[in-house]
Amino acid sequence: MPRLGAKWWVGSHGGFPRRKMSGSLASNLIRTRRGLLMWTTKNRAKYNRDGLRYPSDLTDDEWGHIEPLIPPAKRGGRKREVNVREVVNGIMYVLSTGCQWRYVPRDLPPRSTLFHYFDLWNYDGTLGRIHYALYVKCREKAEREASPTACIIDSQSVKSAEKGGPALTHTGLMAAS
Repeated sequence: MPRLGAKWWVGSHGGFPRRKMSGSLASNLIRTRRGLLMWTTKNRAKYNRDGLRYPSDLTDDEWGHIEPLIPPAKRGGRKREVNVREVVNGIMYVLSTGCQWRYVPRDLPPRSTLFHYFDLWNYDGTLGRIHYALYVKCREKAEREASPTACIIDSQSVKSAEKGGPALTHTGLMAAS
């Protein structure tokens, strides 16, 4: 947000009017249109990641949401020797920093292990299930329905979709008439 003298401009888009608030943003209660608090002195500590090794590492609370969605080790064979939480931390490090797999820090599992689990979880749908579960929890926390009931399509999307037309439709996946 731009700072104008001693005043901060609060509010933003979507027809929500801007208003001036004096003083520091951290000391004021700032509410969104839905009444949710954001970046106040009280809740700033909740999002503080200073105590973690890397900002991309999962907190205990975040891990508690993801852990039940990770598939257990396969029966038979060797026992799983890798710490799955560290694997998730390594994958989150690569995804959040955008670094190449070869530049993963040495205190995380080896890049081959990270890529193996990333590839496996992508293939078996684990990443999709994690994404969907977290998506639903976020929408419910914001007091919204689990799945959206509206969609916005801009004219650019419509134009690009019109180019392909019926040729892009996979006929093998359509129901027979």
